[in-house]
Amino acid sequence: MLEALPIVFCLTGLALYTVLAGADFGAGFWQLFAGRGPHAERVRDQAHRSIGPVWEANHVWLIFVITVFWTAYPTAFGSIFTTLAVPLFIAAIGIIMRGAAYALRSGTEKPIELRSIDMLFSISSLLTPFALGACAGAIASGRVPAGRTAGDMFSSWVNPTSILVGVLAVATSAYLAAVYLAADAARMGDVDLERAFRVRALGSGVLTGAIAVGGLAVLHSDAHSLYHELVAGDALIALIASILAGSATLGLVFVRRFEAARYSAALAVAAIIAGWALARWPTLLPGLTVQQAAAPHDTLVAVVVSVLAGGAILFPSLALLFRLTLTGHFDQIHAAPRSSADQVLSASIPRLGSRVAVACLIAGVGLLNVAESAWAHGLGVASLFAFIVTGFLSLQPETVGPEERLRGEGGHPAEPGS
Repeated sequence: MLEALPIVFCLTGLALYTVLAGADFGAGFWQLFAGRGPHAERVRDQAHRSIGPVWEANHVWLIFVITVFWTAYPTAFGSIFTTLAVPLFIAAIGIIMRGAAYALRSGTEKPIELRSIDMLFSISSLLTPFALGACAGAIASGRVPAGRTAGDMFSSWVNPTSILVGVLAVATSAYLAAVYLAADAARMGDVDLERAFRVRALGSGVLTGAIAVGGLAVLHSDAHSLYHELVAGDALIALIASILAGSATLGLVFVRRFEAARYSAALAVAAIIAGWALARWPTLLPGLTVQQAAAPHDTLVAVVVSVLAGGAILFPSLALLFRLTLTGHFDQIHAAPRSSADQVLSASIPRLGSRVAVACLIAGVGLLNVAESAWAHGLGVASLFAFIVTGFLSLQPETVGPEERLRGEGGHPAEPGS
């Protein structure tokens, strides 16, 4: 069980990166294909503004996946990063160019400069998800063998399955971005932009679904074992969940339920990641299982403790960031006056929560390091999960706690008694 926990963390981080950073890449896609004229400029500006507060935070998940995978499964990490050095280098260049273009955009003075920077941003937004998708296709199709010099640096990712997954990654990013941008436009009350991104969401959703379904024929001929697992193995559940969630998203976008569509679109994409994992479990690379690739016991314990302890800091911060972003305001929220008894109670709850969190942390680390039985390790993992939950609750800032004043539509403070 302990050997599998880091790969679960990596898959979770990969799903979050695909869902969140994928939408960032998709925003660049729509900037490239916005067209010309005043309306096209509004589309580009909206895409730029929407990703502004979160694009750097979304790349935290890529760093998280690389760090955890490198530490917990060093042999598999070395094999992947040597065989797939070329597409990973392309993806890294794309990420760097996107960041540079985004930073330089605010300092442009001439229209030609703005067009050049937007072009660089958009091209990088296409290359990066394609390259990362090609890497995923290479791993999924078994073209990355164990061993740092065993795989071919070009045929491993230049093949039908890798190209299919790369194209699907670009299409999925555009689909996610259109759904998210339509939701942002609806929240802002911009009818024209809402209509524009709604049409894009419906069109890209249908196209992405067609690529995914048609891609099964490519897998049947190029990666038959992967195809068999997807349509007849454990991964079939994830495949069905993705189809249902994707169909639900199209329906929600059609009836303009954009907020709900955010989550169903994310579920559809996350189910693809789950299907990929289930299709290959417990194999990481051909001839190398999760248990065989895992680092020593003490290293795995350190990874698990570090991830759960770091999550107690990371998740409240990201929750606050996304809450402020999705509600459309970064203004400080002032709580309503409270009685002395309420103030004493609100002050005592964080102290109690922090004590419980520390107790859970000590219990989890002790059980994972001292005990030998499987049930004790399971209890230790449960204690660490309890630590992250109680730590999250005790670290919640008061300005976004349940006692804050409710806000009305559009980010304006609600009137008393409303």
